[in-house]
Amino acid sequence: MQDVVKWLKENANLKVIDEPLDVELEIPHTAYIEVKKDDSRPILFTNPINKAKNIKYKMPVLMNIFANKDVTQKIFGKHPDDVADGIEELLKLKPPKGFKAKLAMIPKLFSLKNVFPKRLKFRGDCQEIIVAKEEVDLDNLPILKTWEEDGGAFITMGQVYTQSLDGSMQNLGMYRLQQYDKNHLGMHWQIHKDASHFFDQYQKAGKKMPISVAIGGDPLYIWCGQAPMPYGMFEMLLYGFVRNKNAQLVKSITNNIYIPRDVDIVIEGFVDPKLTEIEGPFGDHTGYYTLKEPFPVMEVETITMKKNPVFAATVVGKPPLEDKYMGWATERVFLPMLKPMAPDLIDYNMPENGVFHNLIMAKMKTLYKGHAMQFMHAFWGVGQMSFVKHALFVGEDAPELEDSEALARHILNRLSPERIFITKGIVDHLDHSANEQFVGGKLGVDATEDEVEEGIKELLEDSLLLDKMQAIDSTIVSLKHYMKDTKNPICVIAVDKKESQLKVIDKLKVLKDNIKLLIIVDRANNDIDDSYMLIWRVVNNIDAQRDVLLEPFIAIDATNKCELDGFKREWPKDTFCTKSVLDGLQEKGIIDIDENFIKRFGLLPF
Repeated sequence: MQDVVKWLKENANLKVIDEPLDVELEIPHTAYIEVKKDDSRPILFTNPINKAKNIKYKMPVLMNIFANKDVTQKIFGKHPDDVADGIEELLKLKPPKGFKAKLAMIPKLFSLKNVFPKRLKFRGDCQEIIVAKEEVDLDNLPILKTWEEDGGAFITMGQVYTQSLDGSMQNLGMYRLQQYDKNHLGMHWQIHKDASHFFDQYQKAGKKMPISVAIGGDPLYIWCGQAPMPYGMFEMLLYGFVRNKNAQLVKSITNNIYIPRDVDIVIEGFVDPKLTEIEGPFGDHTGYYTLKEPFPVMEVETITMKKNPVFAATVVGKPPLEDKYMGWATERVFLPMLKPMAPDLIDYNMPENGVFHNLIMAKMKTLYKGHAMQFMHAFWGVGQMSFVKHALFVGEDAPELEDSEALARHILNRLSPERIFITKGIVDHLDHSANEQFVGGKLGVDATEDEVEEGIKELLEDSLLLDKMQAIDSTIVSLKHYMKDTKNPICVIAVDKKESQLKVIDKLKVLKDNIKLLIIVDRANNDIDDSYMLIWRVVNNIDAQRDVLLEPFIAIDATNKCELDGFKREWPKDTFCTKSVLDGLQEKGIIDIDENFIKRFGLLPF
């Protein structure tokens, strides 16, 4: 994969767009729409420009590298399940008994030598061009501005290489980087990430922290950058395991950090622990804007690159996006690493419309009462899984976890207030729904037992139930039932919010014979006929301790929170495309979408 563009043309039906398009909104909007298609493809933009700065860039922009499952599997060179099998075999490795067993183990042990990165003593392809500090100008890179209300242009697929203060540990992470000017970048490493832990060491020592940011190269580097490796383990070990060959690293020009020899661009610099700047806002992978917050600043010392570099980038926002396919590979590969802490785990699934950390579904063997609750605590207490907000557990008789409709019926037939567990714990840095940052409600559902005996007492037609509700509260504007044939039909209502929905739920208690599971969303920007986006909205918008009631029916308030709810933090906006940009791309023939597509994926407000 030395020439990634050539490889993508031959293996992934690469789409090439020669029309000059702006790095501000036009290119990101095009990629955003493409990856939502059923037959999405990687895209190469050969003529990126910046109209505001009057720049015509000398390098193309490559996006949607992980455009679908097929190309993701080809990038790995094997199915991610095969990688998982190799990891599981390694975890179960035992000392051989007898001479024959020792001989049989030799090939396995011999292959492990390829896992460890190899540090080369010469310069790499990524250092063919070296830009001196006084000549550094980040404006020479086609850095994208994805959303209209973004705080600026952001590098979105940067491989951020850092090391601990004593040099004993190295880390590869993927953090967004805001361009402030010609030689400064905002370092958005979240407080729970390894690079942030390293930064704490430098800050306490009063020393500047070296950083090298790589762009491009083998796409597997990018995937490794987001892989949830245990603290202290260098992600490039995972690269060597998947590729069965050593990652070849070269020393950065201005610091001691080693980076892959074949990446396209390297931005080297230092972070002064005394200096922070406001970073953001930024339309993030949650589908909401991450709010402004101070973060460390990287001062760029030099930029190195290949003679003909390609600028790799991604776009984040409402699902589905290419992180769907990167996440799928991560989910499959890391299954064996979860099993030691949860030995009876069969499988798990983190759907992209659950924004991964907001929703997990797991299948397990249940051996005793409370087993699922034990799993919940295990998941919420270890590594990246500790950020999961909502965990649903089913038994081994359940449908396949990716069969969402059959699985939903299975769970709803086993749902009762007694099988719902609500607690408090750590939440992701980007979570906006908790009353305080970093800590919020968590919800677990034990659907491993038999079907519940009691269903709904009287299921009314949607129109009749809506009339009854509107007679009680006029802010309720629409209603739709899902899964009417289950023991717990889902009743979704949309409201024009005028007060806390806990008060509305209290008013609706008189309809307890007609409701088993009630979900409330705002009328604005929610289509109650679109279950995919409703799941996205609900798991983003709730804090289980505040927004879930279990009596006299299960009720979930998934509306946007504000002062009416006693919510003191700022509630972020949805990520929306810019209509004039979509119209312009349509006129140029770059995109071809209709109103149904726009509404289905929430591209514009409605």
